Amino acid sequence: MSTHTHAHATARVPEQPPDLARRLRSRGLRMTAQREQVLDAVRSLGHATPEQISDAVSDVDVATVYRTLELLEELDLVRHTHLGHGAPSYRPSEDDHLHVVCHSCGRVVEVPHDVEHAVDDLDAALVKANGFSIDRSHFTVFGTCADCAQRSGTHVTGNKAAPGKR
Repeated sequence: MSTHTHAHATARVPEQPPDLARRLRSRGLRMTAQREQVLDAVRSLGHATPEQISDAVSDVDVATVYRTLELLEELDLVRHTHLGHGAPSYRPSEDDHLHVVCHSCGRVVEVPHDVEHAVDDLDAALVKANGFSIDRSHFTVFGTCADCAQRSGTHVTGNKAAPGKR
């Protein structure tokens, strides 16, 4: 399993999380301790793979964690994203932000909210050009972090990492 360093910007998480029991009942399902524990683990971990969530709720096996995450996603209580080649990372659905991931070290950084407008601009341009809209819940940008660029002798510019320039 890959370990990511995750630098957090200020998260947009409401004070009152959505009501799991109400959403389950609306679909004819019942509240179980396992469902509540998995959702609580996602909320406390912020971003986690199913294996990390399973480790956090030791009395729930990983297969149940996977099934529960699928249900919680259908209920719009969690979202997943792919932050690399491994298992998806889950987060509370109300924690809506973008990520950048370093190809070299695997570091994951949340994009500051004041920079997210660039993705809004890209989305608007794509919609205007061909009617295509970005799914922000699965939008992750991969590149090279400043530390890895410095170690490899590259200089990060405004639009690319340029080898040998300082």
